[in-house]
Amino acid sequence: MSLLQVQELKKVYSNRFGKNKLEALANLSFSVESGEYIAIMGESGSGKTTLLNILAALDRPTNGKVLLNDQDIVQISEKDISKFRRENLGFVFQDFNLLDTFSLKDNIFLPLVLSGKKHEMMEEKLKPIAEKLGILELLEKFPYEVSGGQKQRAAVARALIASPALVLADEPTGALDSKSTNELLTLFNQINDEGQTILMVTHSIEAASHAKRVLFIKDGNVFHELYKGEESSEQMFQKISQTLTVLSAGEDYYA
Repeated sequence: MSLLQVQELKKVYSNRFGKNKLEALANLSFSVESGEYIAIMGESGSGKTTLLNILAALDRPTNGKVLLNDQDIVQISEKDISKFRRENLGFVFQDFNLLDTFSLKDNIFLPLVLSGKKHEMMEEKLKPIAEKLGILELLEKFPYEVSGGQKQRAAVARALIASPALVLADEPTGALDSKSTNELLTLFNQINDEGQTILMVTHSIEAASHAKRVLFIKDGNVFHELYKGEESSEQMFQKISQTLTVLSAGEDYYA
């Protein structure tokens, strides 16, 4: 059974008078198996950000279903949606979204605090994650005292600490230098190898080449997809580059 099923998702935006309608998603469908690592790519305006917002339960589609562990998140009430996000989804953002007045530890604890978990349990969960991400010695520091790469590691720890079914990453390498980017992508591979399902939206060919599957979105629908299989990240980089060239040229793709 698929962990995530996106079924005939449609999103239409219009002004308050109902005119000037814009179709951001057009009956888009795909599924994600537990343990997959998927990158979503597409040009600006292709619908990938709209898709991510709907998967994150931050926006609702005009039509369609989003089933996470067979529960349709589209049907969850506004009253219950925050609790659902905390318990099922982890988030990694381009700009980290860390609170400067909180230490890294308190930023990481935030999803568990909001869920009313006991401090002893939070400390117990934090140590192995912080060790894995190499930030154990930084936990008492504040975001403005550490590097961008260290901030993103703390953001990843925050995403993982509630043991989410799915981690959603929005341009996670966008604010990082090349060294921090390579370190983060290596961590993502390790986390995925341990069974964590990851869905990442990115413009970066390098980032996408580390994923096990790449979905290309165009005009609000799936244009093409690539599976990594036994290929190296370098080989995936070339295939992704070729596909993006075809996509930007507006041609049909036949693989």
